Amino acid sequence: MNQPAHIVIIGAGIVGAASAFHCLQAGLRVTLVEPGVPGDEQASSYGNAGWLSSHSVLPPAYPGVWKKVPAWLIDPLGPLSIRLHYLPKALPWLVRYLAAASTYVRIERTARALRTLLADAPALHQVMADAAGVGYLIERKGLLHAFLSRGHFEQDAKAWEIRRREGIEWEELDAAALHAREPDLSPHYTFGVYTPEAGSCRNPGAYTAALIEYARSKGATLVRTTATGFRIEQGRLRAVLTTEGEIACDRAVIAAGARARALALQAGDAVPLETERGYHAVVSPVTVGPRTSTMFADQKVVVNSMEQGLRIAGQVEITEADDTPNWRRAEILREHLQTLYPGLPRDLAPEHIKIWMGRRPSTPDALPCIGVASATADIIHAYGHGHIGLVGSARTGRLVAQLASGATPEIPLKPFSPQRFR
Repeated sequence: MNQPAHIVIIGAGIVGAASAFHCLQAGLRVTLVEPGVPGDEQASSYGNAGWLSSHSVLPPAYPGVWKKVPAWLIDPLGPLSIRLHYLPKALPWLVRYLAAASTYVRIERTARALRTLLADAPALHQVMADAAGVGYLIERKGLLHAFLSRGHFEQDAKAWEIRRREGIEWEELDAAALHAREPDLSPHYTFGVYTPEAGSCRNPGAYTAALIEYARSKGATLVRTTATGFRIEQGRLRAVLTTEGEIACDRAVIAAGARARALALQAGDAVPLETERGYHAVVSPVTVGPRTSTMFADQKVVVNSMEQGLRIAGQVEITEADDTPNWRRAEILREHLQTLYPGLPRDLAPEHIKIWMGRRPSTPDALPCIGVASATADIIHAYGHGHIGLVGSARTGRLVAQLASGATPEIPLKPFSPQRFR
């Protein structure tokens, strides 16, 4: 009787966890390689905004955004900043980032690809969460975008029209409807857009940890070490190299998030992966906040009620992955939170406020890398999701399992090819 193929998944974040879930369902033997505790505070999966935003099909950049680059450099506390000492290293990535969204034709192409990856994401996550015994962490009651006025929304009208063409529906809310839905919201916001198909997660770290524990209960092995490379012989993968020695295997998945670039290069693909550092602040306990998780268009932040408290997440900081955090950015998020929901107490004690910084693995064109490696088809890329790591992980895990087991991927993978940057 043939033994099932052995796949080593490098990384136990949300993408690695979803990949393990689906590879086990495909009948593969799974080993996860992760130096940290899955879902713990060191993981990007722990601290994201918790959005299962199946409508997040647009890149963060847009035509004409290049005009704002000088302001990004000048303001270290703005929604997007680039640390000046890191600019020479980040410049090639930044040029590609701006070029990828330089026209609406390019943006529509990105939206078309991302829609295939994100469609039905809340339902796909519900299936995994239910199996892992944490179905209650997934909420499928839509998401809300708050605007200062209808005029501010109309400045984004082109983006929303692109979403509509991709089959995404939404409801417009005037001031009365918005505040009837969100009575704690600041009166400065007078227009809203509700996207009913989307959802949210009440504790992304716990969700990730539960998926890993479910995988272990189904026979997966978790090895607490760091992957350093691959042993490839005659075009076939023989082992994943780690700081503790080799792990013999038939397949491997690079799902190492912001740390994936060096492994991708060893697999034959030079991927321009950059670290977008993001921050969050959580206040607890609270009696006010959003009934539906809300993004604020003017501040570029998301507020979500979670098990830990009321979380506000956002900010993009381009710098080295291990550069010193600028905790003032997280404090500004907390200040925003008290402005957005005026009913929050102003004199919160330090023990009621928690701040955090994480690292998004981002490609310049806002499309993740999903596909087989150049060095051997035995290695699969699955990283680079940027702002859509949580929502995009469910289908990414399905695609990884399909590639690893020789099945036809359920969506076209050409837009996500790791070789597209050549």
